Parts: sequence; structure tokens; C-alpha cells
Amino acid sequence: MDDKRRFHLAAVERAAGSSGAPRVPGAARALAVGSNVRSVVLVEGSSDQAALEALARRHGRDLDAEDVAVVPIGGAQAIGSFLVRFGPRGLDLRLAGLCDAGEEGDFRRGLERAGLGSNLTRAGMESLGFYVCLVDLEDELIRSLGTASVEQVVDAQRELGSFRIFQKQPAQQDRTHEAQLRRFMGTRSGRKIHYARLLVEALDLTKVPRPLDRVLAHV
Repeated sequence: MDDKRRFHLAAVERAAGSSGAPRVPGAARALAVGSNVRSVVLVEGSSDQAALEALARRHGRDLDAEDVAVVPIGGAQAIGSFLVRFGPRGLDLRLAGLCDAGEEGDFRRGLERAGLGSNLTRAGMESLGFYVCLVDLEDELIRSLGTASVEQVVDAQRELGSFRIFQKQPAQQDRTHEAQLRRFMGTRSGRKIHYARLLVEALDLTKVPRPLDRVLAHV
């Protein structure tokens, strides 16, 4: 395991309270220094990580070489622990983050409790490098691409037939085309991660969703 992977593992375990995590702050700090990580982008899950890393590559950026780590925190409720671990009270790294609209409150409260602001508005969060998707990651990407382009991506994966069957389910009848695509991507383990990368690769770089574009610009 290389230094950067060891840093990721130690940091995630520590912030999540895992029994396998380093017992003292110095252990994780040493790993951070050893891998030269200087900036951390905190995201809710692995699909967000896949999307941001793919977008960075499309912009010709090598996040590893830039010492930037995109860290999935396993859900917005964990944000406070990660902010304490990586923020000014912990490793004091440069921070940024991305969350869904439904989890904005968790991120805001976490930032305030970590001493990074008070009575934060969305604009205040953005000044700290934390951005909110209008609904969620998939919604941002689908709106930017348009449903026709998203279906082309699905078709290229030989899943358009499965999507058409899915659309006929009673529970999908009252949903918009965009909402059906979002729901379809969450129906199988690993599918959201897979499509997050593929949809970013299909993006017109002049139409990148603002939260994704700005959070990467921050680091």
C-alpha cells in the first residue's frame, strides 16, 4: 500500500471512529506529511469521488500530483468528524466539499461546529469551498447533458433496453424522464459510480455543472 492510500485509509477510519484507526493524532499527521496531501475535497459517496476525479482528468489535472485527495465520507452525517479531523483543529489541510441539497444542513452545521463559520448561508459555504448540488450529483449531470445524451451513454453500456423496461414500472409512471434516469442509476450496486464517471466523460466542458466546476477550482 503506497503512502497516499495509507493516508486515505487512516484518515477515513479515524474520522469514522473505526477501531482500526490510528490512536493518536500524530500517526495520521505523519501519514499526511509522508504523502504530501495538502487539500482534501469531502464528498458524500464514491459516485461523487468518481465524478470529480474524472472531471479533473478531463481538465488535464492530476490530483495525485497536485496533492489533492477526494475523500468519500460515507454519508453527510459524518461530515463533522471529517471536518474536525482535517480542518484547523486537526491536520489543518485546505478543505472543500460537495453535497446534495438534502444534506446541506448537515454540511452547514458541521462547518459551524468545526469553527469554520457561523450562521452560514449557501454563499458563505461556497466562500469556504463547499458547494451544493441543486438536487444531487446525478441530477446535475443529467440536466447538463440532456436526456437524449444520457440515453446514448446508457445505450453504449447496452442497458437502454433495461431502462425502457424500468420506465414501464408503475412506480415510474408519474416521474419525469430525468427522474427516471436518476432512479435507474441507483437500482444496482455500483451503477451510480459507473455512470458518474461515464456522464462526466460525455460532458461538454463548457457546460459543466457549477458545483462540480467550482469545487475543483477551489483546490
